[in-house]
Amino acid sequence: MEQIPTARRIREIIDKMADRHALTAGDLMLDEFIWGRVSRISPEAPVPVVAVDRETHYPGGAANVARNLREFTTRAGVLGLIGNDAAGTRLCQLLEAGGIGTNAVIAREGGPTTVKTRIIARTQQVVRVDRERIEAPGRSERIALLAALERALPEADAVILEDYGKGLLDADLATEIIRRARGAGCTVAVDPNTCNPLPWKGATVIKPNRHEAFAAAGIPWSEPTPNPLEDKTLLKVAEILLTEWETDQLLITLSELGMLLITRDGLRHHTPTRAREVFDVSGAGDTAIALYTLALCAGAAPIEAAEIANHASGVVVGKLGTATLRPEELLASFENHAHR
Repeated sequence: MEQIPTARRIREIIDKMADRHALTAGDLMLDEFIWGRVSRISPEAPVPVVAVDRETHYPGGAANVARNLREFTTRAGVLGLIGNDAAGTRLCQLLEAGGIGTNAVIAREGGPTTVKTRIIARTQQVVRVDRERIEAPGRSERIALLAALERALPEADAVILEDYGKGLLDADLATEIIRRARGAGCTVAVDPNTCNPLPWKGATVIKPNRHEAFAAAGIPWSEPTPNPLEDKTLLKVAEILLTEWETDQLLITLSELGMLLITRDGLRHHTPTRAREVFDVSGAGDTAIALYTLALCAGAAPIEAAEIANHASGVVVGKLGTATLRPEELLASFENHAHR
């Protein structure tokens, strides 16, 4: 059996994360939360009336990956497009206030910043409202994005491509980002999107969830088995994707079953879920890709990185909203499980 990292080893990896630089490229969004109470049903329609108490805003989408990175390193930045609008201004202000670099953020004329508004009554999400326009970057925007990438790469240890299917990444741009990042010696991680099937060739690691993996492999869905290492269809899907995507590592998230790590050199490792309570799964995938990638950059072996990503996700799903976790929370998760 492969050795699971101890809390002491996790502390060593976390310490090394602090000086690593990671750039997240992808769909930048503003997450808006409206918090309130429901005490009655509207007389106009059978819907709840939410009495608003407060509103909060956070960097979302690919920017939420950077938020997760920033908790563990002082050197995190984002690359992407925003609208030349109030939401884009607020997003950049939030990023800069959080110590996240925005030098590679390009403001586009005419296109709005993507905003996701979630209305929460006590601890229950009532509805989500999306304001967006899915549009690929134009020629001048592509030139600007790649120029910004070139400026950032000399200091970068990792580049994470976070695809929310909102138009930034297409086959040409994704391929070029991966090629240039790998050429600069960076660890390259990809969080793909089912609605935007791309080749993704050459990345260090790709992190689909189970649905995304089956769709990308072109294999009909099958219900999971209790032990992913004995799930023959899932293992077949993984082998197909390792070949098609030409990636070194595949990390498949499996919801309540945890994560499955498959590598090109034959390693298979299942890490069961570490979540104790689940309040909100939004952003858990962002946490997973951020911590897995940063752990690799800090010298972690793939199994160690997978365990770190899994513990980190287990912490954030126990929080409401687009949450992150602190290093001490990650260490506490390992220590708590070690004592069970």
